[in-house]
Amino acid sequence: MSREQLAVDPIHCDAYGHCAELLPELISLDEWGYPILRGEDVPAELHRAARDAVAACPRLALRVRRRNTAA
Repeated sequence: MSREQLAVDPIHCDAYGHCAELLPELISLDEWGYPILRGEDVPAELHRAARDAVAACPRLALRVRRRNTAA
């Protein structure tokens, strides 16, 4: 079984905040506008929103990574 989680590259992120606007269920912003990820698996009902948030990142700093788990 594979699960998906969000990951952010802090070096590339310029704190535009689009990700948090598109996916507030899993992303909040710190006081400077940088994303804080909840660190949990992306629920099935949010997969499309997560991919939209990744696509909207102007610096390509956000991604969805797949991790395999034993069933």
